[in-house]
Amino acid sequence: MIELKTKEDIEKLRKANRIVAEILQIIKEETKAGMTGIDLDEIARREAEKRNVKPAFLGLYGFPAALCVSINEEIVHGVPKKNKILKEGDIVSIDFGVVYDGWYGDAAVSYVVGDKISDRKRRLLEGVEKALIAGIEQCVPGKSVKDIAAAIEGTLEAYRLAPICDYGGHGIGRKPHEE
Repeated sequence: MIELKTKEDIEKLRKANRIVAEILQIIKEETKAGMTGIDLDEIARREAEKRNVKPAFLGLYGFPAALCVSINEEIVHGVPKKNKILKEGDIVSIDFGVVYDGWYGDAAVSYVVGDKISDRKRRLLEGVEKALIAGIEQCVPGKSVKDIAAAIEGTLEAYRLAPICDYGGHGIGRKPHEE
């Protein structure tokens, strides 16, 4: 069960997640064709150290890296590898988190490496972003998880996409995964 948060708790979560957003933006800006997931992991570690926060995933459930890197068809939680080189036009998804003052921040972003993108990949990224927005718009008092799911699924279907079952997100707080 997700524990209800106080205003002070929410402010700590907000700060942790602002740090995550800053670091993800830097990783995105520094991502270039020819880099590997290990290169991106090094950026994440460097930026976390600069901000005096702990990478949340490093060692969590035995995970060996500071971030997860998934490329193209990989769904989620990919382990950074030296031998997997990013190419122009790849879609890369980065999942990263930090621990700030005992509170977890966690987010993921997906983007294209370089400037070249196929129409198919552009439609995929646009559809997923619109589905995320549609789901967020349903996060208001009186709406249910079913309403959120229906908004996401309806938007994906309009883009001829389908949701990936069993990957719906999680709560966050003093633990990295709250139910």
